[in-house]
Amino acid sequence: MAQSVLIIGAGIIGASLAFHLARHGAQVTVLDAATPASAASGRSFGWINASFYENPAHHHLRVAAMAAHHRLAHLLPDAAPNWQGTLWFEQQGADFETKAAELAALGYAAKAVTQAEIATLEPRVANPPAQALHIAAEGSVDPAALTRALLAASGAKVLSGIAAKSLIEAAGQIKGARTAIGPFTADHTVLAAGVASPALLAPLGLDLPMLTRPGIMVYTKPVTWRINHILVTPDQEIRQDASGAILAPGIVNHQADASESIANPQAMADATLHRLRARFNAPDLELDRFTLGFRPVPADGLPLIGAVLPGLSLAVMHSGVTLSALAGEALAAEITGQGDHPLLGDFRPNRLLRTI
Repeated sequence: MAQSVLIIGAGIIGASLAFHLARHGAQVTVLDAATPASAASGRSFGWINASFYENPAHHHLRVAAMAAHHRLAHLLPDAAPNWQGTLWFEQQGADFETKAAELAALGYAAKAVTQAEIATLEPRVANPPAQALHIAAEGSVDPAALTRALLAASGAKVLSGIAAKSLIEAAGQIKGARTAIGPFTADHTVLAAGVASPALLAPLGLDLPMLTRPGIMVYTKPVTWRINHILVTPDQEIRQDASGAILAPGIVNHQADASESIANPQAMADATLHRLRARFNAPDLELDRFTLGFRPVPADGLPLIGAVLPGLSLAVMHSGVTLSALAGEALAAEITGQGDHPLLGDFRPNRLLRTI
């Protein structure tokens, strides 16, 4: 059993892992090249769902992750998600009936609602569609706030502005990481460094192929009217935070490759604001800010969670927000000798890792 664990990366995955490892009695140190949630976790839409998935096993993993978020909410109620539900107007590349049939076959509760019902559920939506799927079980969370709450509650030693330069290997086992201020050693090391993970694996002779998935998140200034659900529209996903600000990815179908479309992020933010004004008949809606981040997406789109080498585990995935509660819970149990999680079998790192 690992008594001391070094986590590289203070995003939502690393924070969840730190929290759950501490509950198992491990001594945890977390290193981050910048500050907690300063990369993808702090630039995320924050949607917790199982309606985006790559295959049935991925869907079941996401459903289990939603249940893990409910368990976590009992432990950290101040950072609990808002389970407001989703209204899905249309899936990119598939019609309403196809999506409804897919979810029904998976046993995932989704109710068809009419245009009149949509208007009642979301009176601010201008020109509601003829039908939508209402998925009551889904929700959202402020990923940065949850990350900070997890780290604070973990009692871990969190060191910001300290980048891991390389991993320490001795006698066939990973023993920690080297940094500009010296080595940090531990019984077990976890790479939860998102897009920075491949560069740390390469000196070990391991190639981690990842997709380039930039994303722009648009935030409006707060408004007094409310959006009651997460909205999945043909334009983009939309939700409202506790302050009243409206959040929307700046890329239509934000799961897709947008690497060529972010050359002018200001223009993309302006276009997003224009679509939001039309969606809610709100010509006075104002842009507050936008952020650019790079989502950590393994080459086949599926998460990587588990052991890589003796003393080294990997936790790299999209969507980290949805999967964070379960990834931290399950990997912490494995590292501390509690046994393998049955749902992680299809998502082990050896699926993609190749020797150089």
